[in-house]
Amino acid sequence: MTTDKKVRVRFAPSPTGGLHLGGVRTVLYNYLFARQHGGDFILRIEDTDQTRFVPGAEEYIFQCLAWAGLEPDESVKQGGAYGPYRQSERKELYRAYAEQLVEKGQAYYAFDTPEELERMRQDFKTEQNPSPQYDHHVRDKMRNSLTLSEEEVDRLLRENTRHVIRIKMPENETVGFTDMIRGDVSFNTSLVDDKVLLKADGMPTYHLAVVVDDHLMKISHAFRGEEWLPSAPVHILLWKYLFGLENMPQWAHFPLILGPSGKLSKRDGAKYGFPVFAMNWTDPKTGELTEGFKEKGFLPEAFINLLAVLGWNDGTEQELFSLEELTGKFSMDRVHSSGAKFDYEKAKWYNHEWIKKLAPEELTRRVRGVLEAKGLSVPDDRLLQHIVELVKDRTTLLTDFYEQTAYFFRMPEHMDITAIQPKWNEAKQLFFTEVIRNYELNTDWNAEVLENNFKEIAAANQLKPGEVMLPLRIMLVGGKFGPHVFDIAAVLGKEETIKRIQHTLGLLG
Repeated sequence: MTTDKKVRVRFAPSPTGGLHLGGVRTVLYNYLFARQHGGDFILRIEDTDQTRFVPGAEEYIFQCLAWAGLEPDESVKQGGAYGPYRQSERKELYRAYAEQLVEKGQAYYAFDTPEELERMRQDFKTEQNPSPQYDHHVRDKMRNSLTLSEEEVDRLLRENTRHVIRIKMPENETVGFTDMIRGDVSFNTSLVDDKVLLKADGMPTYHLAVVVDDHLMKISHAFRGEEWLPSAPVHILLWKYLFGLENMPQWAHFPLILGPSGKLSKRDGAKYGFPVFAMNWTDPKTGELTEGFKEKGFLPEAFINLLAVLGWNDGTEQELFSLEELTGKFSMDRVHSSGAKFDYEKAKWYNHEWIKKLAPEELTRRVRGVLEAKGLSVPDDRLLQHIVELVKDRTTLLTDFYEQTAYFFRMPEHMDITAIQPKWNEAKQLFFTEVIRNYELNTDWNAEVLENNFKEIAAANQLKPGEVMLPLRIMLVGGKFGPHVFDIAAVLGKEETIKRIQHTLGLLG
């Protein structure tokens, strides 16, 4: 295993759809490990399966990582010394390695047609083995370079007969490696099928491409999800056959992120009403929109924070971490080996805490973007910052700021007068008429003065402040929410406050 060369890690997504939060967590752990060791973080696009390629997915991946603040050092965008960084542009590299394996007897040509493969699955199907694989039990009964004569194989290759190259898994050998999270892991090769390494279209499968590319890009550590553990024996043998095990990167397999019913999936998000993708993703084939954390109203700082602790902790009670703090504290030996359950309520807690934690100027800048996207005409930063500070404790998501602040910028479209009407009477009507006269004459428009005047008038009219505070709130805000009502009036100003009281009195009268 490599331990002394420069740290180079990679994230290698397939451009097939939205970026799942598990994928972003893999990016984060790679990124932190690289930054911690003064290394490089590489983004490699694994687009060898052209049947699953989705237009726009590659650009989407870069947009997600840019939003999260996890920019790679090398990629198809940044360039670098080990390109191309898109596997489809490296196609010619892979056949030579596959042919090398065939020549050494470690792989073979397989000429089986789809019909022959289906017949094999039916012929070898048993109760104990309902889904037969192309393995050491089957290979000698199929049409490949192990069963055909050398002359027949040469003829088929000359005639460009459709074929694949499969690894020849040895029988009953034990292969293993030391996982940085799980410790020693071993496999019996007899339980693994002869995976396709090179497809009929000349494209490599993931198994061959990941090993060749990790070698050529000098990857020192390969971190991926635990769903790739079953493929490890194939990759170990490819490293052994092609480059020597001493050159294999150190591996770590991250635990799954779990939803309410097993591995967290897009279906969980749709069913339970929470995002599972980093950003909005629209399937170009179906037009189906899947909401992302960004559009839901999550701050990237909170998103990164909640992902970091889904499967890792620093051994203390600390829960809030900036990216800089994570870079200093992250360690692979504190990554859990068991799955971490995603809790959406806890995720929202992180976001609320980060809303409170963010510098007022920075929070104001982001809120401005949300409000302007909704078509609101937003005042200068100083006033907006004051408004944001008034309401931020009442927000969980960035998008909540629209509902919590819109009434500062325009008259509410709906007034919840049904909350006032049952206890409304002439005395209250006269009270608010007097409040309007008092406020019209007021020359010192601030929250404290407005509240004192309001309570004095209530006392003079033998009304308890609690009886008339809710009506005032609804007159100004439209509903039963918002910060201190006189703080709202102070921001709205004399003209707008009086206008809204008069408007609601008209609806009630």
